[in-house]
Amino acid sequence: MPDLNGQVVLVTGANRGQGRAIVEHIASLGAKVGVGARNYQDAEEVTKGIGEGHAFPIQLDVTKESEWKSAVDMIINQFGKVDVLVNNAGVLKRKPFTEITLDDYEQLIHVNQLGVFMGMQAVIPQMERQEKGSIINNVSISAFAPISKSSAYAATKASVVAMSKAAAIELGPKGIRVNMVHPGGVETDMATEGKGVPPFYDSVPLRRIGQAIEIARAVAFLSSDESSYCTGTEIVVDGGMTLGSADE
Repeated sequence: MPDLNGQVVLVTGANRGQGRAIVEHIASLGAKVGVGARNYQDAEEVTKGIGEGHAFPIQLDVTKESEWKSAVDMIINQFGKVDVLVNNAGVLKRKPFTEITLDDYEQLIHVNQLGVFMGMQAVIPQMERQEKGSIINNVSISAFAPISKSSAYAATKASVVAMSKAAAIELGPKGIRVNMVHPGGVETDMATEGKGVPPFYDSVPLRRIGQAIEIARAVAFLSSDESSYCTGTEIVVDGGMTLGSADE
């Protein structure tokens, strides 16, 4: 198990789904975890469930640069450092290409793409001072294997991959690692839209949909020194979905 004792970690979109699983798992490994959420009450609720000695709530709408600055300043003032940023917040919109509106696309860009950009910019100065840091961008297999009716979503995710790799090259000499996790289908409300698990997942090689804790474990590895020689790395956690169908 990765050792995160003494690490200070900020996770965005941490109030539900994969984000909640990530903060709960990382806290269980000894980290002090900032539970970032657009709704502060949601962040407080998750924090209470984990325990205030292991987590703390943070008001953080990832589309607002001022909230990024406030969040990072608060962490530095309280702990004197920020070891890990997990850019997890994201939105999914599925529409046929000809029905995607400019407003739809702009919302996806603001959250999925610019939110990651602003987060990275917010933590990098402190990580440079520390000469060490880990940034993990929770992306999606849609970045390289998009499904139907997801062109705008896939485009924002692919942009994060390019940005992450370019940043990894630039920041590596400063001791800052930038890595990515690519979830496939994960059983969360956002992915299943409350309709249950589609039968499609019976055909993927591992014969099931993924669970949020399985994404959290990959994030924990990239957060820890066990991944100290990884940067620009992409970990695919999709049960083999992108390999093809296991149906005979």
